[in-house]
Formats: sequence, C-alpha cells, structure tokens
Amino acid sequence: MKTTVILKAAIVSVGLLFLHAPQRADAQIVPRPWVSVGSQEGDVTYAVGARALGVGAELGAGPDGSVGVDLLKFINLPVLSPYLGVGYYTEDKGVAVSGGVQVSATDNLFVGVGYNSIRGINGQLGIKF
Repeated sequence: MKTTVILKAAIVSVGLLFLHAPQRADAQIVPRPWVSVGSQEGDVTYAVGARALGVGAELGAGPDGSVGVDLLKFINLPVLSPYLGVGYYTEDKGVAVSGGVQVSATDNLFVGVGYNSIRGINGQLGIKF
C-alpha cells in the first residue's frame, strides 16, 4: 500500500516538473505560427496554429465539414518540443485529443508531426520570428 502511494506521488511530481520547467526567455514571448495538412478516413484535413509561453492553439478543419479548436501544452526542449492537447469539434465529432512533436529544422523554420483523434495524422511546417 505504501509503495503504491509513493509511486503515484513520484509520477505526479515528475509530471508537474515538466509542466513548470523553465523556458528560454526569447522562446516564450514571440508566437510561432504553423500550418498543418493531414488525413483522416480518406479526407484531407487542415489546420493553422500558433504557440507562445509554452501553450498553443490550433484551429482545424476535419472530415465531414467539422471545425474545431485544440488547446495544446508544449514541453520546450532545446531542439524538439513534444505536446499534448484537447479540443472540441462540430458536426457531432465531439472532444478530440492530440499529441505530437515539433523539431527545429533551421534558425527560422520548424517541422512537426502530430496526431489528432478527429483530424488524423498530420504534418506541420512553421516559422520562428
């Protein structure tokens, strides 16, 4: 019993450390926009997004004319930034979960790959100011 409680507390503590990890000051303020194209159920899906201060938002168009917004939480590491998110889509699609990673390709460009339960697998291309 004691071991289970200690293990759960350790997992929660590590998760909170990731959420509150310090970030570079220059990477926090300037937004980083991107465009995304993907596929779900044979339909092409699109999205635009931006991130700043370790959080982001993505406006996406999914299959059957559904439209939705995802809120994302990034873990900013030196070269790559994994993220998790949750969103809501119209046309009775409901709640979506998403996750992925964005990687710095050059000083001014980044690429990414992600999965959204409504919009499917997608590729991302973005710019850093």
